[in-house]
Amino acid sequence: MDHRNPAELRKPYTGEPLVRSSLAAHPMTQFHLWFEDAYESGLAEPNAMVLASVEPSGMPRARTVLLKGYDRTGLRFFTNYTSRKGEALDADPRAGLLFPWHAVRRQVLVAGRVERLSDAENDRYFATRPRGSQLGAWASERQSRPVEDRAELDRLYRGFETVWAEDEEVPRPSYWGGYRLVPEEVEFWQGGPDRMHDRFRYLRGDGDVWEIDRLSP
Repeated sequence: MDHRNPAELRKPYTGEPLVRSSLAAHPMTQFHLWFEDAYESGLAEPNAMVLASVEPSGMPRARTVLLKGYDRTGLRFFTNYTSRKGEALDADPRAGLLFPWHAVRRQVLVAGRVERLSDAENDRYFATRPRGSQLGAWASERQSRPVEDRAELDRLYRGFETVWAEDEEVPRPSYWGGYRLVPEEVEFWQGGPDRMHDRFRYLRGDGDVWEIDRLSP
């Protein structure tokens, strides 16, 4: 079978290096600057991030989710609490996030502890979702579990379409909500020529004080 050699797809990196003096004192301030750059570059879904967790069995697992908000306290995303990732985060509330902004030769890696958002925060965000997404949350109650076929999913969705009128508010399912990842370590990676990449790591100290180190590529 003919196939393309992945090793031949390497692209050279060019551009200005990342230097310590250009970094903000707080990692979430630096994240905001880079997130805005990624958005302004036209990158498709710059809020897409890889969430890594460890299941109760010890098996690591990663999947792509969407960032729905951030501030100095952390980064927020939403999911089904009974899904595979939800159960993993409940069993071991530590996780990692990766923003793979390869098109602009940047990555951000975040590691820390995860906490559930309040019911009020969950209700507030759920109310802003498109009606179709709200119904989808109800139809995918058994997220990550085997399903007979697509027809079964469509049947469940159509069933919930009839539960609430078009002008009626769709309530949030009790099993659906959000998490906040509170950073303990944040790395900013910028590609450099000859694989001499620039990497800076923020480590949380006492309170909200951060130590910044340059890492070897």
